[in-house]
Amino acid sequence: MAEEDAQHYKLIFLGDQFVGKSSILNRFYQDKFEQDYQATIGLDFHSKNVTINGNAVRLLLYDTAGQEKFKSLIPMYIRDANIILVVYDITNKDSFTHTEHWVNETKDLKREDAIFVLVGNKTDLEENRVVQVKEAEDFATEKGFLFHEVSAKTGENVEELFNNKIFPEMARKYNIGDEEEDNGEPAKQNNGTENKGVKLNEGNTELRKKKGGCCGGGKNKKGKNEAPTNHEEEAAEGGQ
Repeated sequence: MAEEDAQHYKLIFLGDQFVGKSSILNRFYQDKFEQDYQATIGLDFHSKNVTINGNAVRLLLYDTAGQEKFKSLIPMYIRDANIILVVYDITNKDSFTHTEHWVNETKDLKREDAIFVLVGNKTDLEENRVVQVKEAEDFATEKGFLFHEVSAKTGENVEELFNNKIFPEMARKYNIGDEEEDNGEPAKQNNGTENKGVKLNEGNTELRKKKGGCCGGGKNKKGKNEAPTNHEEEAAEGGQ
């Protein structure tokens, strides 16, 4: 299947500042980790091509800023998101407590069939853990979310988060592929296709909503999003 024919699904990262949202995205997107990662200003956007049940899928990856001053921008990006990852730091109790707030941010905005994933980051700092696995598991179960812990720094369990948790749930919920195509193997990243990324906040610019709404073209019958145009949003010089 040609890249332009791939199904498009929108994935957004939510969570407090410094929990490692950008690092998880970067580890998944290009298998890299930057120790001195700069805080996201407004929003970053990337896309990555993967294969799920033999079908070409293009993931539209949105990394949101955790700072209070940018929270007013987030609702426009939650709309039509297929997958919502709520990230916390296992060494920071407040970041876990605040996941309730981030979940509430999606209220009345999320799709009815959106997939929620609670993600605990920084398992490489196990000796500093303050959020226990069972506590997070219980919260995820109560909310009906998927749950997984990872280390963006070492890469531990990041691939498993997507291949073993998110992609199978996408296949089930959005009918990606069929029983004849599904050989029971976990979904794999399509390494034969170049991953294209666009960083929308170059020069410390913030983002502004385009007239006519966000996210380009809406969704089709299978719940997938149409491909965004002009990278969906435009960078605005100066602050908002």
